Formats: sequence, structure tokens, C-alpha cells
Amino acid sequence: MDETENPTGLDAFRPTEMARRVQATGVAKARLEFVPLAVLGVLAGAFIGFGALFFLVVTTGAGDAFGPIQLLGGTAFSLGLILVIVGGAELFTGNALIVMAWASSLVGTVELLRNWTVVYLANLAGALGLAAAVVAAGTLHLADGEVGRNAAQIAEVKLALAPIATFARAVLCNALVCLAVWLTFAAPDAGGKILAILWPTSAFVAIGFEHSVANMFLLPLGLAAGASADVGEVVVNLAIVTVGNVIGGAGGVAATYWACYLRARKPQ
Repeated sequence: MDETENPTGLDAFRPTEMARRVQATGVAKARLEFVPLAVLGVLAGAFIGFGALFFLVVTTGAGDAFGPIQLLGGTAFSLGLILVIVGGAELFTGNALIVMAWASSLVGTVELLRNWTVVYLANLAGALGLAAAVVAAGTLHLADGEVGRNAAQIAEVKLALAPIATFARAVLCNALVCLAVWLTFAAPDAGGKILAILWPTSAFVAIGFEHSVANMFLLPLGLAAGASADVGEVVVNLAIVTVGNVIGGAGGVAATYWACYLRARKPQ
């Protein structure tokens, strides 16, 4: 048996086997029936929203220690991707890795775009639904309204970024998100997957990069909390961040690892 088909002595799969596992998963994702694809997409939008809400609450009233606060918030946000990967859900940003199957001609362009479109819209529905539930639950009034003020401030800061900065942060964000997802394919158990998710995800949040699905939750929530912005600004932000996320994940991580480990392999 090929040694790449089993975990190494470090209980981790080798990159060549990780690439094959990502490729096989991409084929399964691209051909998933509409109903489970849509439902799992809604779940992923809500899951990332839960992570963003956790980030919002733990950074409220945390003081002026920027680095430690950002690390705390990033660690909290990791909940979202842990729920997606371990719990099982379809996340637009992570599904950029389907490009590895597409580049090997195992998935057609229509199948790839179908997955991305359905999952993106479902993620949006899940994120907006959770935001509405959070408003209805009165969560923005926690800590004498500080949580709501924090939500409004976060939205205003994101929307005040120059377009080029927003785009660059989105590219870098999904490079780290897809690296987190990539690393989970090295782990043979749930504990290893959680550790693989934790650090890249904490890093992109702590550094202040831009994640389209997180913004689907945080920006509407900020508007509901009184942020000085409008829906048009949110739409523009999401458009820029979405394109940047695709480039960072599909054009960066997926294309790079495909070229390294799958380019020479013929479709089976």
C-alpha cells in the first residue's frame, strides 16, 4: 500500500494524500443535490455568524490592549469554522478548494459555479437569519448597550476602508481560511481538525482581514445597531470582498496545491 494512503508517524496525512482527499471532496460537493446543498449552506452562514457574534461579545469592553484583544476575538471567531468543518456545512469561502477538482477536469465549470452560487446565497440567508434572531433576542443591549455600539463601530470601520484595502484584505483572508480547511485534511480525527482550524482562523481575524460570509452577518447587524452607513455600502463591500475571497482561495491556495500535487495526475 502506498505510504501516502495512511497517516504518517505523526498521525497526519501527507500533502499528496491531502490533495487527493480535497479533490475527492470537491467532486462530492459539486454534485451534491440542491436541497442538502442549500440547507447546509444556510447552516454555514449561521455557523459563521455564531463565530462572529462570539467575537463581537468577547471584544466588547475589553480595553485598549489591541493585540491581546484581537487574539481573543480571533480565537472566539474560530468557533464558526469549527462548526462548519466538524459539524458539517457548506461554506462559500472554503469551497474555493473545489477548484482543485475542477482543474483536474473532474468537475465541470457549470457544476463549480452552481455550487458557489447556491452556497453563497444560502450562506447569505443563514447569516441574515441569525442577525435578525440576534436583534430579536436583544443581544445588542447586553452590557448596557455596549455590544450594540461595538457592532456599529465594527461595521463603520469595515465600510470606511478604501476599496483596494478591502480587496487586499479579502484576498489574504481567504488564503488563510483555505489554508485552515486544507490543514484539516491532514488530521484523521476531530481534535486534530479543530487545532488545524484554530490558528489560521484566529490569525485572519486578529489581523483584520475581510471574510465575505462574516460580513454578511456583521454588517447588517451593525446597521441594525445604528451604524452610520446604508445598504448600498454593504452591497459594495460584499461584492469586493467576495471577489477577493475567490482570488485568495481559488487562485492562491487551491491553484498552488493543485500545481504541486495534482497537475501531473490523470483524472481517474
